[in-house]
Amino acid sequence: MIVRAAAFVLILYALGFILFTVTLGRPVADSQRTEAIVVITGGSGRIERGIEVLKAGRAQRLLVAGADPAVTKRDLVRRLGGNKRLVECCVDLGSESVDTRSNAEEASRWLEKHRYRSFRLITSNYHMRRARYDFREVLGDKYKVVPDAIRSEPHFTTLFSEYNKYVLRRLAVLLDI
Repeated sequence: MIVRAAAFVLILYALGFILFTVTLGRPVADSQRTEAIVVITGGSGRIERGIEVLKAGRAQRLLVAGADPAVTKRDLVRRLGGNKRLVECCVDLGSESVDTRSNAEEASRWLEKHRYRSFRLITSNYHMRRARYDFREVLGDKYKVVPDAIRSEPHFTTLFSEYNKYVLRRLAVLLDI
């Protein structure tokens, strides 16, 4: 009986992983407009996508959540190869967060401060499911969230790691730990 139960759990886990890998986050249409943008640091192309959306006038302001405290707006302008006026006026660097959950907490304070009700959440496609989950846990239904996933070609180990983080996060919330 125990072996059957363990086999059943293992099959569910494997099917969950397969489902996770074939349903990665997708980019949103460029025409989608929100009041704000929240970019979670940690992957290539995320900040560039946020600036691109901001530059196109699809949002008013951008938060880079989880930025290294040593990073300045000048560093960001240098990295982006310009856009000084846009970065100076409309980009905030948040350095209070260290993981996805604290990214959501940092974004919550920033959204409240600016009185925004909708935002575009930008992160990598393999990270979007966990990011949306953490943001929903922290923010509830208070904001309209438009997920905008950066396409990537993650390695198996990246997908496997992210799936495990997602499953563990769900279990932690379920067990209230």
